[in-house]
Amino acid sequence: MRSRILSSALALMMVAAFAFEVAAQGGPPAGAQGGGRPGGGGGRGGGFSLPPLLMETDAYPDGGIVPPKYVSANNGGNVLPGFKVSNIPAGTVSFAVIFHDLDVAIGGPGDVLHMMAWNIPSSANGWPEGKLPDGSVYGTNTMRQAAYMGPGAPAGPRYHHYVFELYALNSNLDLPPTATRDDLLKAMTGKTTAKAAYVGRYRSGEAPAPPAGGRQ
Repeated sequence: MRSRILSSALALMMVAAFAFEVAAQGGPPAGAQGGGRPGGGGGRGGGFSLPPLLMETDAYPDGGIVPPKYVSANNGGNVLPGFKVSNIPAGTVSFAVIFHDLDVAIGGPGDVLHMMAWNIPSSANGWPEGKLPDGSVYGTNTMRQAAYMGPGAPAGPRYHHYVFELYALNSNLDLPPTATRDDLLKAMTGKTTAKAAYVGRYRSGEAPAPPAGGRQ
């Protein structure tokens, strides 16, 4: 009798733990039916949910290889990819963007900053290829340039991963163009309504194939 009680209690604990995990992920598993609103928690109780801010571009697929047109001036055209932004939360006034190379550390945990900008008007729903909307403020990148610097990873056995991180903000930021990345991140505290990311991969020239079982 005691073992049955313990087994029942254990089963209830497992069901409760599963339900908590589903709620934390914003809805039921893929393929499950739910009556909640799109993008919501799937149940009337709500659950944990964040609006899915989206970045889209015709320049290259998310996670794809960056074409020469968008890489560094030494290897291509150094053109800023254009992005369309959708599912923007209500109350969003502007965007900030940080573009960096995840695969490099320079004298510490900081990686290579290729571009950052803020006060990009949310009403523009993104930006066209080659230029940010009027009113946007460029910060200085690793090369101390207030501009976009395309990917420029050297040839090697793997690709570098370059990510655009987009932040939706409920106000503009009072920052000078000389602000650092740390300054920007600090200024966004308490103002961020959503975030999205978009990744491209790049390496210069031809490179040997990765070892068996290796990852590019």
